[in-house]
Formats: sequence, C-alpha cells, structure tokens
Amino acid sequence: MAGLGNPGSEYDGTRHNVGFETVERLARAEGSRLGRRECQAVTGRARIGGTDVLLARPLTYMNASGEAISALLKKYGFDPAEILVISDDIDLGVGAIRLKPRGSSGGQKGLKSVEQRLGGREFARLRIGIRGEHYSREIELSDYVLSRFSRSERPIVDEAVERAAEAVRTWLAHGIIEAMNRFNAPPEFPGA
Repeated sequence: MAGLGNPGSEYDGTRHNVGFETVERLARAEGSRLGRRECQAVTGRARIGGTDVLLARPLTYMNASGEAISALLKKYGFDPAEILVISDDIDLGVGAIRLKPRGSSGGQKGLKSVEQRLGGREFARLRIGIRGEHYSREIELSDYVLSRFSRSERPIVDEAVERAAEAVRTWLAHGIIEAMNRFNAPPEFPGA
C-alpha cells in the first residue's frame, strides 16, 4: 500500500501530501513506523486487520511515484491488483474520499506515473478530496496542491485521513466493494 506525496519538511501538511498522512496514520495506529529506505521509498510493515501489509511513501516526488511503486512490486513479487494507492484529488471537495478498484488517473500526475510504470490501471486507489471552497481554476494548480490547508479545513482533513485509514482496514478485511459501499458516501460535515 502506497501513499503518494512529496518528501521533505517543506511539503508537510500540504494538500498534495494527504496520501503520506494516511499511510503514516495507519502505521502509527498499528504500532509500526515507516523507517526503512528501499526502492526509492520509505517503508514499514504492519499487521492490519489480520493481514501483513507493506506500507510505503515514495521518495521520488509525486510526479515520479510510479518509479518507487514499480520497484517495490518487483522486489516483493506483488501483482498490481494487490495494491492500494492513496492520493489527493482536486476534483473532490475537502473531506470527501473515494475508493475504486481501478480506473484512470483523472489527471493526478502521481497516479498517472503509477499507471505508466505498471503498464495499466488495474490497481485499487483511494482518493482524498483537497478542493477547498476558495479554489478557482484561475489559481495555478501546482501552487494550489502545494499549499497548506486553511485553519478551518485542517480538522476536516484530519477526519478524512482517519476515515481513509478506516476504509483501508475495511478493504483489507472485507474487500473493495464493502469499503466502497461504506466510505464512498459524502461525509457528514461541512466543507466536503
């Protein structure tokens, strides 16, 4: 399972790094940590819902995430259909989450990189909404995704990351359809 984002403290808390935040939240909740460097990623092991899981944060920056993920799949012999990639999504409002068993990148460059390196779209993805109420198409997208959440958005994002972590647990225990049925509904708080 890989959470996408950009490495480095200057990117901590930015909209683009909600994938990193979710993987870190899962690791902490399971008494694990991401500390091993391998295949251009920081990884850790956790047992989540009775399943042994490799958690990863690519260190290749968002737009080259596929390099690290494909190297990890090759090293460990995983099939793309066995993985879940967690990313931000500008087309979803802050706080919304969406799971899909496969699909297009939707313009998200990290997901596009993963698709290109894996040679297809046959991997599950969990997207976390980052579009705030003040977003405008007139704002440069790269500036927006690298900005931090507002003070009013941060609690909503924290709750979304927690819900995303719970969606991962459900996916592991009961499969993608059950997780989609439970978590793809709009959240019940303002801002989504």
